[in-house]
Amino acid sequence: MNSENDFSRLELSVPACRNNYRYFRSLLKPSTRMLVLVKANAYGHGAVEFASMLQAEGADYLAVALPVEGIELRRSGISLPVLVLTAGTDFFPEIIDYRLEPGIPNLATLEAFCAVLKERGLKSYPVHIKLDTGMHRLGFMPDELPALEEFLKTHDEIRVKSVYSHLAAAEDPAEDEFTLSQIRLFEKGAAELSGILGYRPMWHVLNSAGIERFPQYQFDMVRLGIGIYGISALPGVRLDPVASLKVKVLQVKKLRPGDGTIGYGRRGHIAPEGTEIATIPVGYADGIDRHLGCGAASFSVNGHRAPTIGNICMDMCMLDVSGLGVKVGDTVTIFGKDPTISELAGILGTIPYEILTSVPHRIERIIVRK
Repeated sequence: MNSENDFSRLELSVPACRNNYRYFRSLLKPSTRMLVLVKANAYGHGAVEFASMLQAEGADYLAVALPVEGIELRRSGISLPVLVLTAGTDFFPEIIDYRLEPGIPNLATLEAFCAVLKERGLKSYPVHIKLDTGMHRLGFMPDELPALEEFLKTHDEIRVKSVYSHLAAAEDPAEDEFTLSQIRLFEKGAAELSGILGYRPMWHVLNSAGIERFPQYQFDMVRLGIGIYGISALPGVRLDPVASLKVKVLQVKKLRPGDGTIGYGRRGHIAPEGTEIATIPVGYADGIDRHLGCGAASFSVNGHRAPTIGNICMDMCMLDVSGLGVKVGDTVTIFGKDPTISELAGILGTIPYEILTSVPHRIERIIVRK
């Protein structure tokens, strides 16, 4: 356990989660169900802790990428229905044992799953059929639907709980024509499948950006991902950041021009009037990308921004805190309200998802409830 003066933590705000959840909920009809994604360790936030919050908040469904992620939730007492988006074919017994619900993207996967269900004498097991409407990653293409429909007519081992697809560019106004074409193709395929089943499964196509930008197509359920973690697709909408990465200052040094350089590769240079640096206990092994070094980014300490100086190390980095009155034990915010994770993503030319999922397990997750 780290000491009180030097520990690094990812603070997860329950009030922020609640506020974001309620914002997206407010965009929906009362009857529309909410599925929340907690894959990739809840986008780096901590899957078990976050799933527990969402279960208490009234989410209808959770979704994970891999069976092992769903198993972790079940072993931790999560009872909500869990959709496994990338079920594969190797873990069907475990999926059944832990009451997980597989996403089915092709006929081969469906046939293999039904074979396992038949061996166990199970019927009406819930599955989710994925349609490929233009993302071209996973899912049944339109010309594959007749074969799927014939299979569904003769197999009672499964019950289709939902039909879904994934929008490729719902956040981009320049791609709205393509997004609408995806939605139309989804409607056609979902209606066709529902017609041959004799019952109507849930339909869902909207992701976080889709909920904000195309709420008229919410159908029966929506899938909330990055939005609940504080990232909006709309300009001017400021959601509450759920995660704040904070660390404590390890050491402060006052360097004079004759003291040489700072950090690996001698990339940090001392100002003619001298430079005061603070060393903090996070580096690229903690998700602090090396491209944030050498002044590319600045972090918040004592209400002021302090730029990085020198290269980012594996476990540490240095900040120029000249004139800021920083002392050992002061708190530095890497991302949260200031700077935001979107700001850092912009510097790196990436997306917030990548930064959030790069924070490793060695950074302690702290639940903030007030």
